[in-house]
Order: sequence, then structure tokens, then C-alpha cells
Amino acid sequence: MNEDTRIVMGMPVAVSTVDGGQGDIDRIFDWFGDVDQRFSLYKADSEISRFNAGKTSASALSADLRDVLDLAERTRQESHGYFDAARPSGGCDPTGIVKGWAIKKAAQLFDAMGVMHYCINAGGDIQSQGVNGDGEPWRVGISSPFQSGQIIKILAPRGAGVATSGSYVRGHHIWNPHAPAAKLSDIVSITVVGRDILEADRFATAAFAMGKDGIYFIEGLPGVEAYQIDASGGAIQTSAFDTYVIS
Repeated sequence: MNEDTRIVMGMPVAVSTVDGGQGDIDRIFDWFGDVDQRFSLYKADSEISRFNAGKTSASALSADLRDVLDLAERTRQESHGYFDAARPSGGCDPTGIVKGWAIKKAAQLFDAMGVMHYCINAGGDIQSQGVNGDGEPWRVGISSPFQSGQIIKILAPRGAGVATSGSYVRGHHIWNPHAPAAKLSDIVSITVVGRDILEADRFATAAFAMGKDGIYFIEGLPGVEAYQIDASGGAIQTSAFDTYVIS
């Protein structure tokens, strides 16, 4: 099995494949590098930064950026406004959807290359396909938000995407667009399993912004499941989440 981990987009990205070579993995990292150059809010010359600064018109945006902004607007509508790419300070911040979008595109690159068994983990958001080096389904652990290194659930997503939104690693970086000044403190993490990583990622961000009501929002979405942990350590899960739990 070939594995490689690099820091891209400001986070560790780990790529593993059973039937792909190093050249295939390099192409995946090239893709993430392209995404970083286009979507980083920390690069003054990125496309999103130029757009926010008024240096690039909406009509001149790349197909990729238009795709992400369209997805962000669709998610805003589907989440009743709890996902919103508009920053309180002004400008556009599609960060909450870019990672899942980029991972899904990376998985599609593997598919197009004929790689059938792989796992892409970008900052804890994961898309896998096929089996691991032992011939078993890929496994994904849910980390305890209170004790570093402790795994509290192990999932077998079997081709589904797994995304976690929370405050315990990066601090309070998600806000409720309906009350942007209020600190989200009633829950510390929500792990979402969707049909692919993009579905999981965009709804995980929206659900976390809802606070304790996020789990009920996920319950109402077809084909999406979640496991939510509150600030006191209590956990609640959607009705079919156990479908993915192996321990």
C-alpha cells in the first residue's frame, strides 16, 4: 500500500491507496495545491481574495469558483440560512464547503485514473473507496473532543463520506449566521456521514452552527446520519447512525 502525508491548504492531508502508485498520489496532491492557490483567503493573489477585493468580476470567475459559490448558495437555502458563505465583516468565505468539494474532486480523480482502493483524509474529513491493505473496509475513528488520542467510535463508511465540525481543535471558527455575535458553546462536535464527503462536509458545518438542534436537522435529511457531542460530554445520534458503527 502506498501512503503519503503533506501539509496542504494549511492542514495535514493523508492519501493512501492499495492499487495506485506514487504518481497517482502526486496528482492528488497537485490538485489540492491548485485548490489552495485558488481558494485560500490567506493568499492575496488567490482567486477568492481577488474576488473579495473587487479585482475580479463575477463574470470572470473560474468554473471551479462558480461551482463552489453555487453549492454554497444551495446549502444556505437547504440549511435555512445556517450555512452562509457571506462573512459578517464583508466578502465571501466558502471555506466551509471548499474542503469537502476538493476531497470529492480528488476522489473522482482517483476514479478516473482507475484507482479503486483509496482513502483521502484532509484535516479529519474523509472519503474512502474499496478496501484497505488488509482487504477490509476502510475504518474511520471519531476522536474524543475532551481527551486527545482517544477514539470513541469506529466507523466503516463503505464509500460514504465522513466529516466532523467542531470547536475542540481549531477553536471557535464557525458562527451562527442568524446570531453572528453569539458564541457556539452548547455542542463541541458533530460527525456527519453522507453519501459522499461533500454532502457530509457541507451539512456538518450547517448543523454545528445550529447548536443542539443540528442533530435534528440531520435526522430530517435522507441518507445522512450524525453523531453529536455536547459540552457536558453527552452524545446523541441519528436513528440509522449505527449502520456505520463497528465498535
